Amino acid sequence: MTEAAQMAGERAGRRGRSGGGAARRAERTAVSVETARYIERNIPDFEVLDAAAIEVIERNAETVLQEIGVVFSDNPGALDLWRQAGANVDGDRVRIPRGLARKLGATAPASFTQHARNPARNVEIGGRNLVLAPVYGPPFVRDADGGRRYATIEDFRNFVKLGYMSKWLHHSGGTVCEPTDVAVNKRHLDMLLAHMVYSDKPFMGSVTAPERAQDCVEMCEILFGKDFVAENTVMTSLININSPLTFDGIMMGALEVYAKANQACIISPFIVGGAMAPVSVAGTLTQVLAEALAGVAYSQLVRPGAPVIVGAFVTSIDMNSGAPTFGTPEASLITYGMGQLARRMGLPYRSAGGFCGSKLPDAQAGYESANSLNMGLMSGVNFMLHACGWLEGGLVASYEKFVMDADQLGALHQMAKGVDISEEMQAMDAIREVGPGGHYLGCAHTQANFKTAFWRSDLFDYKPFETWDEEGARDTQALASARVAKLLDTYRQPPLDPEIAQRLNDYVEAKKASMADSFS
Repeated sequence: MTEAAQMAGERAGRRGRSGGGAARRAERTAVSVETARYIERNIPDFEVLDAAAIEVIERNAETVLQEIGVVFSDNPGALDLWRQAGANVDGDRVRIPRGLARKLGATAPASFTQHARNPARNVEIGGRNLVLAPVYGPPFVRDADGGRRYATIEDFRNFVKLGYMSKWLHHSGGTVCEPTDVAVNKRHLDMLLAHMVYSDKPFMGSVTAPERAQDCVEMCEILFGKDFVAENTVMTSLININSPLTFDGIMMGALEVYAKANQACIISPFIVGGAMAPVSVAGTLTQVLAEALAGVAYSQLVRPGAPVIVGAFVTSIDMNSGAPTFGTPEASLITYGMGQLARRMGLPYRSAGGFCGSKLPDAQAGYESANSLNMGLMSGVNFMLHACGWLEGGLVASYEKFVMDADQLGALHQMAKGVDISEEMQAMDAIREVGPGGHYLGCAHTQANFKTAFWRSDLFDYKPFETWDEEGARDTQALASARVAKLLDTYRQPPLDPEIAQRLNDYVEAKKASMADSFS
C-alpha cells in the first residue's frame, strides 16, 4: 500500500494501489525530520477582562451588528442567505438582529483535526492546543547575502523546505512569500504544489479568487483522495475581513468554496488600530467581535458545521509616521481580550505571531517578536500564523529571521508545559544528598535529568568569549545564515507516491495551459 493510501486508509478505511519500488526506495533514503507535536498548554490563559467588561463588549458588538450592520459587497448570493436567515438587508448592508449571529455560529465545531499527508503530523486546532505556522504574504524576501528583493518561486520552495526542517513548526503555512516571477492567476498552483511535494506537514489554500480556492480543493482530492477530502479537513485558509465591517466578494467567495467542501477558514478582521478600528482597546474589541460574529455566522449559513477559526490580526499605528507598530501594550491587551471572547464563543482562536516593524533581524525585531510570541502563548491562541520569518511589518520574509524565530518557538513549547510536580521533579532526594553548602552538578538527580531539564537554543552562541572570538565573533544574523545554509543543504524531500506526484504535476500544467498569464 502506498504512503498516500496508508494515510487515507488509517482515517477512512480505504485501500489504494501500490506505488511500486520507487516509493519504497524514496522512503528508505529519506532523512528523518523530527517535528514536535503541537503545543498542549499546561498553563493558564492570561485574562484582562472581568465579567462586567465582557458583558459591555458583547452587548456593544451586538448593537453594532443590529444598528450599524456589515457590508457584503459584490455578493448577491450572500445577501439572499442573510435575508432568508432573518437579517435586515438594505442594498449590500446587512443588519443582524441581536443574538442571530451567535445563534447561527453555534453549529461551528469547538475544535477539529487538520490532516497532513503524513498522519503523524496531523494537528488538533482548538481546546488547549497551539499550532504554529510561518509568515504569510510578503512580496519581498531578505537574506544577508542578497539583501531585500522581490520573492521568487525558488524562494517560496526554500521557505517550505525550511519549514519542513524546523522542529518546532507544526504547519507548512500558505503564501509564505509571494512568488512575483509567476503569473498572479497561476502562482497559487505552484505554491500549493510546493507545500504538497516539499513538505508533509499541514498547509493552507489560496483565497485570492473563488476559482483558485476550487483548484486547491481539487488538488487536495488528488493528494488525499476525493472521498477522504469530503469527510475530513485537510486545509486551513485565511479569510481576512476588510475592516471596518466590510466583507468583500472575493474573500467571501473563497470562504464559500472551502465551507462547502468542509475545509477550515480563519475568519480574521485585519485591524490597524487608529486607522481601521478605534484607538481604544474596548472599541477595537467591540468591532473585532462584531466582525468575527458576522463572519462565523455566514460560514454556517453556507454549511452548518463547517470548521472555522476566530481570528484577530491586531496592530496599532504610529500617529507621527502612519506606519504600523508591533509588540505594543495595546495590541497585547486586545489579543488577550479577544482570546477571552473567542473562548466564550466556543471556537478556536487565531492571533499573534513573530511580529515586528524592523527592517533587519536586529534587536528591535527580537524585542517586538518576543513580546508578540509570548503574548500569543499566554492569550490562548490555537492557531498562530506568522510565527516565524516576519520582517518589516509583514512586507518581507527573512531567511535569517525565519530560523531565528523557529528556534525560539522551542521556548514556547517548554513554557507551555508548566511546572512538573511529580515526585521525581520535587527533587527532595537531591536536596538531601547535596545538603548545605554543596552543589548539584554531580548529584544523582542532576545526572539523571540534565539532558532534558532545560530548553536550549539550537542557534544562539553560549561559548566563552575567547572561543567565540576565535570562531569569527559571529552575531546572531551570521549564525542564522549558517543555519539556513545547513538546513537547505541537508534537506531531503519527504516520500510521495510517484503516481500521485505525477497527477498533481499534470493537473498544474493543464491548469496553467488553459489560461494566459496575468500579472494584475
